Amino acid sequence: MLFQHKSTLVAFFAATVLLATSCQKDDENVLPSIAAIAVSNPAFSTLEGAAIQGGVAVTLSNPNAGDPSGDFTVFAPTNDAFARLGLNTEGDLAVLQNDFLTSTLLYHVSNGNLAGSSINAGGSSGSALGPNRRFITRGSDMYINGSKILATDVQAENGTVHVIDKVLLATGADIVQSALALKDAKVFIAPELSFLVEAVLYADLAGALTAAAGSPSFTVFAPSDAAFKQLGIDLGVPLNVPADIRQLPKDVVTAVLLNHVIADGGKFTSEMNAGNVSPLGGTALTFGAFTNGTLTIKGNGNATVANMVIPDVQTTNGVVHVIDRVLMP
Repeated sequence: MLFQHKSTLVAFFAATVLLATSCQKDDENVLPSIAAIAVSNPAFSTLEGAAIQGGVAVTLSNPNAGDPSGDFTVFAPTNDAFARLGLNTEGDLAVLQNDFLTSTLLYHVSNGNLAGSSINAGGSSGSALGPNRRFITRGSDMYINGSKILATDVQAENGTVHVIDKVLLATGADIVQSALALKDAKVFIAPELSFLVEAVLYADLAGALTAAAGSPSFTVFAPSDAAFKQLGIDLGVPLNVPADIRQLPKDVVTAVLLNHVIADGGKFTSEMNAGNVSPLGGTALTFGAFTNGTLTIKGNGNATVANMVIPDVQTTNGVVHVIDRVLMP
């Protein structure tokens, strides 16, 4: 990892702010803007590119017109945080649709100045996108959703920056609509979760996973398209296109899908622990150790564990974790 110790982080970002401040010609006491901190700090180069591509760089260069304080609070993902999603350079951001990228950036921003001392376990913070983010304690670490807060209170002219180790993700839609957005290439330029959507429709489970506000929330492990293709290889039944799912018996597909859903209110990785949990299908799933912010998951019928490729996606009725293997009962 690029950063190992919180004290090192604070010193590093403090030095960056001092450097940027010293470059101010008109007033040496003026702090840099939030956008300027990202521009001047090499650890935020991917975030800088995302802000430009997503059209929020200018907004974060100026006072917040939507708040009396004129301030923003930004939870800023490092380059390492973007790399966890396979976004290793600014150029890699081209795989994302611009509308989704903008929404993702807004999910990291809130109005006003939220000091690190006001971040407490069990609390929450609204976002410019709309959905709230949750604060969770795990051991001595504080998390926002499933993202560890690495450093707090980096001061800017127009607000405060807190540094996090994962990109925050939210869809603003329920689980089914979120999966459909991926299938219809509204998130990535290329479609994803196409096989999962086909399986949910075939098994008549869309209604159960489409819920109004206030209804039961779920934790869902969503196998990627590559995971379903691997399942086809394992079963000896080619699953080359989503429609091939319908070659399998409907009751089998239903049982497999229910093995991916836990009715636990919707949990982020920061709230999960090693051990067994019971999905709606009834056959226990086994979590591995919490390591580097994620856990492996294994179904009773799996020889190989599944890894989280895109963890901690907040929806309106639960939390989705995209995984690289289908969990077999």
